[in-house]
Amino acid sequence: MTYQESIDWIYSTQLFGIKLGLDGPRRLLRKYLAVPPHRTTVIHVAGTNGKGSVCAIIDSVARATGRRVGLFTSPHLLDFRERIRISGTEISEEDTIRHLSALRKLVAHWDYHPTFFELALAVALKHFNEHSCELIVLETGMGGRLDATSALPADVAVLSPIALDHQEWLGDTLAAIAGEKAGIIRPTKPVFSSPQSPEARTVIAQVANERQAPLEFIEEPLAGYSVGLRGPHQLQNAALALAALHGAGVHLDYETVKYGLLNTRHPGRFDIVAEDPPLVLDIAHNPAAAAALAATWRQEFGDQKARLIFGVVAAKDLSGILTHLLPLASELHLVPFHCPRAVPPADILAALPPHAPPATIHPDLSSALATREMPTLLTGSAFLVGEALALLQNQPHRPSSQ
Repeated sequence: MTYQESIDWIYSTQLFGIKLGLDGPRRLLRKYLAVPPHRTTVIHVAGTNGKGSVCAIIDSVARATGRRVGLFTSPHLLDFRERIRISGTEISEEDTIRHLSALRKLVAHWDYHPTFFELALAVALKHFNEHSCELIVLETGMGGRLDATSALPADVAVLSPIALDHQEWLGDTLAAIAGEKAGIIRPTKPVFSSPQSPEARTVIAQVANERQAPLEFIEEPLAGYSVGLRGPHQLQNAALALAALHGAGVHLDYETVKYGLLNTRHPGRFDIVAEDPPLVLDIAHNPAAAAALAATWRQEFGDQKARLIFGVVAAKDLSGILTHLLPLASELHLVPFHCPRAVPPADILAALPPHAPPATIHPDLSSALATREMPTLLTGSAFLVGEALALLQNQPHRPSSQ
């Protein structure tokens, strides 16, 4: 297969949808010899908001210690290979072809066909094994208890802030969602958590107690360091990431931590991709993320208003997101983007509150980006941010639903 043919094949497996459960991924990882060896340390990260940033910080600081680090994240913004990195370098097209070709033959006659996400995880773990990664950082896809990333052992569990999201899969209360996220806690293995709501905190403590797993809530943001990611919440994420590394037995010193934190990168998270005037891209797809974005905007730009470009997918709390974003905006630009679940701009317009700034509907994202005479903030969906990056960098864009 060519690279494009291999990607076409794994994208075709999205037809199998999202399947929460561990029997399928366990079989896949075992048959493909993709389970990490005992000598490899695994840090498993779940949560609603910030888990990608926590993974990026863990990866950057661990690499600064000289370790060979495998990082598995999702979703990607532009290209599938973003999900799988060793020491900051994406998996090559040649290795992607090799693994996907082998997996296609392996599962061709299985009654249970692995999902897109399960196959991506298998590629990542086999790639990490082949390159003798000393530390693996795994970001859950959704939830935790039944997420494919829970199909293998882990040495440390990390929980970023938990909020309402993906209720159709994880439950409609914070306690229910926290129970799913806390499912990554392994018996007797250390657990580190961000500050949580009382409901989530209680559930996490109960699960940790049942599994005799030592639990620590990291209540204070990191002091005395700067992080390469913008926003006051990133100092809290950094404190959580450093606690996780310490719990994993990684020796840290001041200079190593300083270098790793300063060099942390995570595209699409308050990502200033242009200047004069600034253009900021941020994935704020739920109210808690929108609140963090608003705080970061005020930290960076004070009371200066934004030209807000916005699009969102269905099943998100549109009203809750806009509550935090509309006060930042002097004008609102609603755009369609390439996702089957994208909410039509006209529907967003109809849902705007009376106090909303003047709104314009654009036929496409290009027209909304064409005129920028003031600071612009583009946000609302990972799909929208990915499409914007593709346009700005003149690159192809192929998002996935998993």
